[in-house]
Amino acid sequence: MDSNNPSRRKFIKQSSVLALAGIGAQLLPNSTFAALQQNENALAETVFELPALPYAYDALEPHIDKQTMEIHHSKHHAGYVKNLNAAVKESNITGTLDEIIKTVGKYPASVRNNAGGHWNHSFFWKLMGPGMGGEPTGQFLEAITGTFGDFPNFQKELNKAATSRFGSGWAWMIYNKGSNRFEIVSTPNQDNTLMDISDVKGAPIMGVDVWEHAYYLKYQNKRADYLNAWWNLLNWDQITRNLNDAQKG
Repeated sequence: MDSNNPSRRKFIKQSSVLALAGIGAQLLPNSTFAALQQNENALAETVFELPALPYAYDALEPHIDKQTMEIHHSKHHAGYVKNLNAAVKESNITGTLDEIIKTVGKYPASVRNNAGGHWNHSFFWKLMGPGMGGEPTGQFLEAITGTFGDFPNFQKELNKAATSRFGSGWAWMIYNKGSNRFEIVSTPNQDNTLMDISDVKGAPIMGVDVWEHAYYLKYQNKRADYLNAWWNLLNWDQITRNLNDAQKG
């Protein structure tokens, strides 16, 4: 495992503190042992980090421009991460991002908005890549043809959900385990279908960001043009993995 990875460094620090704490219980002065315990508690606080993009900012040109990607990732997504860390600290919330998302209804709106923004964008970046797009094949194609008839109709339905979402939000393809069906839905703002407060629930398989900051520099108010370009970037291998995870989960 890469020792330069932030999560790895955090694990090493926690392990060191725990090891010293075990020794300190028997050998160290009370004041020193108390300081170690305080440090351990600080390290255990929930801290979220901005994930690196799996490609360069200009890698999705000409479909999504470099400046939009840079602002979207380093300003908007980074802002959600920063604000989420502040919100969970203020409310003394611990847990993974998934755990917070699934019980977000019991937390302040600042947690809902920023946890959603962090989760949604972390999911979204992985759905795209340079040299991707085209039509899906194999398992994913079978899944959508069984529900939507064919790929063009699937595109039409997802585009319809995305263009008809009033204001800011997301359009999703989800797996509804209760009905054992694939569905196309949309959510407002930074909500997603894993949230306990969502009107529609299911495991996201793919989703598209229709906030204006995702496309306005290049496409201005032409959301439909952005959506048509976005289909040229889809990483069907990742989306198929999401499908498998959704059905297993």
